[in-house]
Amino acid sequence: MAFLLVLIFGSPWYGHWVQSGNRGVFLETLAWPAWTVDDDASLRDLLGADLKAILVVVFTAMFITVLAGAELASARGTVAAILSGWAAYMFAGALAAFITTFLLANASFSAATVNAAGGAGYGLIVGWIVGLASMAGRRP
Repeated sequence: MAFLLVLIFGSPWYGHWVQSGNRGVFLETLAWPAWTVDDDASLRDLLGADLKAILVVVFTAMFITVLAGAELASARGTVAAILSGWAAYMFAGALAAFITTFLLANASFSAATVNAAGGAGYGLIVGWIVGLASMAGRRP
């Protein structure tokens, strides 16, 4: 599910559509881990944006795997599955933003922390979708 969210809503076409008007907080937030194919951007910015989108997907899979083991150990149920998928997406967004900040020019720890907070905010607003998908994919 994370792959589809990043692929569809992180695309340049969706990003341009969102920027062309006031689309609301949810639709604007969906465009956050934007990947790009723009050849006018610097290589550093291009690599940072694309790597952030990739890392959100990879870290989400990693965190869901780790949290699924903890979920099966103690708290089985629908709510636990939704919350662990949601938390995994928040952690993935924060960590991806934190790491890719260091690829940008004039990178600093404080800038990375601010970007990580933005990534966690993205996960908070959008992560319930991944939580619902992880609940649906839960095995008894």
